[in-house]
Amino acid sequence: MPYQNPQPAEIRPDLVVAPAIPEDDRIWVPQADSVWFRPLCLNVSAGYWMNLLKVRKAGILSRHRHPGPVHAFVLKGSWRYLEHDWVASEGAYAFEPPGETHTLVVDEGVEEMITYFQVNGCMYYVDPWGRHTGYEDVFTKIDMCRIHYEAVGLGADYVDRFIR
Repeated sequence: MPYQNPQPAEIRPDLVVAPAIPEDDRIWVPQADSVWFRPLCLNVSAGYWMNLLKVRKAGILSRHRHPGPVHAFVLKGSWRYLEHDWVASEGAYAFEPPGETHTLVVDEGVEEMITYFQVNGCMYYVDPWGRHTGYEDVFTKIDMCRIHYEAVGLGADYVDRFIR
């Protein structure tokens, strides 16, 4: 028997994204050269986002700091941080503590990397000496999605289905 009492009136609707790895390439939003993200949940009230990051190139992707924790689960390929001696490969889970600054690298020989990330707060981009070079948060991610989805014919409002 299912739960019999009413749900809270203010509750947001459930969100099921299927398939999480889309068959339609238009759903992948360009982030940089040979780097895309696929939004799963863009939570504007709590300030976090969950997405898949897809990379089809080797080298340094970004150097960034997180004021909040990040959770990652590698679905395909591998990646690492220059500041650590571990490699996150297919099937690996990684926790990134608040306050850490690191340099994301995909090594030669990795044809495609896809990782699920939950980012709390923002990505604060820096140079090797910690000087600010840019940022991303849930609102800039939404803006990127709106522009891309309009350009590829899905409509700017396509992103609304991921916003909570």
